[in-house]
Amino acid sequence: MKIATDRYVSVMYDLNTGNGDERELKERATAEHPLEFIFGSGNMLPAFEARLKGLEADETFQFSLSPEHAYGEYVEENVVELPKKIFETDGKFDDEFVREGNVLPMEDSEGYHKNGTVMKVDTDTVVMNFNHPLAGETLHFSGKVLNVRQATAEDLVKLGGCSCDSEDSACNCGCGCC
Repeated sequence: MKIATDRYVSVMYDLNTGNGDERELKERATAEHPLEFIFGSGNMLPAFEARLKGLEADETFQFSLSPEHAYGEYVEENVVELPKKIFETDGKFDDEFVREGNVLPMEDSEGYHKNGTVMKVDTDTVVMNFNHPLAGETLHFSGKVLNVRQATAEDLVKLGGCSCDSEDSACNCGCGCC
């Protein structure tokens, strides 16, 4: 069976960044702990899925994604200084939670949720980076397709592939999540 829309897919891979001999392993999905997803559900990078489309179990892959097809360029304006006061709970700053390197769930002024990485904690401010950790990086994938099959209702619920219209009272995918 070939990788196509609404199919359960599991892959093992290495994800490296950098160029030539300067590549750095950023992520690894193994046969014991593969990446599992529903193809076409919108949970993966579109360019990643495009490179896997049509492959079958046991086929290998190797490709690179430029920043524009991955997580975008690194944007300096996404690094901001915020008042330390906004990180207080009951008038106390939580220095165990808000510390360099931690990723914090935040909300912007319009109510959109974003993750930010704490870059620096100063006396009165916290410097946060709202770029994706892989922004500006070319991603190099090499791996193997482990399994391709028709997604079950359980797969759709477990892997977030349910594409039911929430205004529709009928469940279109059979997962029972509507």
